[in-house]
Order: sequence, then C-alpha cells, then structure tokens
Amino acid sequence: MSWFLLKRFASFVATLLVASLVVFAVLELLPGNAAQVMLGESATPEAVAALEAKLGLDRPAALRYLSWIGGLLQGRTELSHSYDVPVAQLIAERLQVTLPLAVMAMALTTMIALTLGVYAAARHNKLGDVGVMAFSQLGIAVPNFWFAILLILLFAVKLQWVSAGGFPGWEDEGWWGGFKALLLPAVSLAVVQAAILARVTRSAVLEVLREDFVRTARAKGLSRRAVMWRHVLRNALVPVLTVMGLQFANLITGTIVVENVFVLPGLGRLVFQAIANRDLVVVRDTVMLLAAVVVILNFVVDVLYVLIDPRLRSAHA
Repeated sequence: MSWFLLKRFASFVATLLVASLVVFAVLELLPGNAAQVMLGESATPEAVAALEAKLGLDRPAALRYLSWIGGLLQGRTELSHSYDVPVAQLIAERLQVTLPLAVMAMALTTMIALTLGVYAAARHNKLGDVGVMAFSQLGIAVPNFWFAILLILLFAVKLQWVSAGGFPGWEDEGWWGGFKALLLPAVSLAVVQAAILARVTRSAVLEVLREDFVRTARAKGLSRRAVMWRHVLRNALVPVLTVMGLQFANLITGTIVVENVFVLPGLGRLVFQAIANRDLVVVRDTVMLLAAVVVILNFVVDVLYVLIDPRLRSAHA
C-alpha cells in the first residue's frame, strides 16, 4: 500500500512538472507582444521596451520559467498585467463562484446518474432500461451551452423564477441567493455529465450482477434492493469513480462557456478576459491550476480504488 502510494505520488509530481513545461512553452509560442497590446498600436518602441523590462518579458525564457515555478512553490504569484494585483488573489475570488458551481453540478450528476444507472441495470432490456438509455443518448447529444439557453428562456424569461444571469455574491444575499444564481448553470452542466455517467454505471452494474456472490447474497434472503445498493453498486464503483474523477475535472475546466452564458464572474470568464487582454500571466497560472486539479483528482481516484476494492489493496500490500 505504501509503495503504491509512493509510486502514484512520484507520477503525480512528474506529471505536474511536464504540464508546467507544456503550459509555459505553448504560451511562449503565441504570436504578439503583451506589452504592445497593453500600450496600444500607437506606442513607441521605447515605451514598449520599458514596459517589457518592467514586466520581466525581456529576460530569457528559461529564467522566467524557473522564476515562475519557484514562485508557485513558495505560494507566490506574479502581478496580473491587466488588474495589477497578484494572480492568486484573482483566482481565489473567482473560485468562490466556479468551485461551488462545479460541486453543485457534480452532486446533481452523481444523484441523477447513479439512480438512473442502477434503475436501468435492474430492468435490463425492459421499458425502463430503454427509456434511460434514450435519455442518456439525448443528454450526450445536447451541448450544455444550448441547454443553458433553453433553461434561461424557460425559468428566467417565461416563468421568471430566477434571474437570467449574474451573481449577487455570497455576502449580499446570503447562501440562498448564491445558490439560486448557480442552480441553472449547475443543471446545464450536469445533464451531459449525468447522461455519460448513467451509461457507465449501468454497464458496470450489469457486469457485477453476473457474479456468483450476487446469487449467493440473494440465496441468503437479502432483498433485491439491498443486494443492489449494498453489494453490487460498491463493487461496480471502480470504473464509475474513474469517470467521476474525470468529470469533476471537466466541470471545473469546462465552465468557460457556461459562465459566459450566465455572466458569472468565475474562472471561465477570468480566462476569457485574460486571453482578450493578452494577460498571459493570468492565463498561465489559471491553466496550471486546472491541470493540477486534473492530476490531483486522478491521484485521489487511484487511492479510492484501493480503499474500495479489497483485491487491489492486497495486490499493492
């Protein structure tokens, strides 16, 4: 177990290092000059050169990379070119919207997908199974931004139950106001993810239902519901957890379009605005954060595998 965790941690660190190199190199290859964009086309070459020196853009790329990584390891980020505040401060402010949105969407995804997946597997090749599969196929085909627009037209414009966009903040209207503002975006994100996860859950549950221990549990007198939720689902969770880990990472990284549809001041809009302003410092740190989230979630899922499945625990002992 300890050796397994050590190997996974080493892989985690190596992946982060490679990701940082890729992120830095890709942004370095982008055409254009951040100083020129900030000063405008009419700026003199001397003014552009002075701003480049102030921002550190005149230093060699290797030195800037090492300075960036060293700052991250010390918990220090550079100043945003557009906002003139540390990037960490900007990210922390925007995470107050993006993180609750991703958690709400993941909670909805999990509840819907596990319920529908187990329901479909329990009624294999029956009407309920066919209906769930049809729903999941439709959910996969529908783009979340298009579904978000439909939700706005129905619940904000037609019924006027919620606002069409914006975020009031957690302090101004309390948690209920923030919850209402994030509900429709969370639903629009959860529909597609729930459709995918429901299909994975159904397949995993059907595979476990064919195992001998399921027949043994039924022979001992346990009800079908008890066998399904207490024994079958737990053994089917390994592939389901893999998809859930990837989906939560996708929910955080995939909020850019939905946050722009609902005009939410989250990480998505921050990245969008930073790209428009060519604020590469913000883009670089935000993309690195999102990459780290994906890697960390994969590491957590690997650890959960061992905790859930005793066979894996004994194999890595």
